[in-house]
Amino acid sequence: MALTFQPKPGTVVMCDFAGYVVPEMVKVRPVVVIARNRKNSQLVTVVPLSTTAPSTLEAYHHQLSANPLPGNAAAACWAKCDMIATVSLARLDRVKIARRQFAAPVLPAADYAAIQAAVVIALGLKPLAVP
Repeated sequence: MALTFQPKPGTVVMCDFAGYVVPEMVKVRPVVVIARNRKNSQLVTVVPLSTTAPSTLEAYHHQLSANPLPGNAAAACWAKCDMIATVSLARLDRVKIARRQFAAPVLPAADYAAIQAAVVIALGLKPLAVP
């Protein structure tokens, strides 16, 4: 069932990337919300998560301190910050943890900050200087 609200940044949800074209993501996978769209309440920007380690570790990859998905604590989890996407809430759902039980885990602040920094690197942006 699609979400009816914009999750807070740092929230982990499932995203159905059906309709994308290879080499884009084309399956259902966990993502972390990194931004709400201020002008359109039906959109959020997300970074996909994966238990597959990058073949070449880059500065835009971040290994989470713990896997946020229930039941997967032993598996390492990576944020693939070079694959950000802005998606409709219709593509998103909470993480299923058991029959009729769902969750929307929230990442620790340190992991979320590291993902933000990795997105800046992935996009080739320079952080704003604070006066």
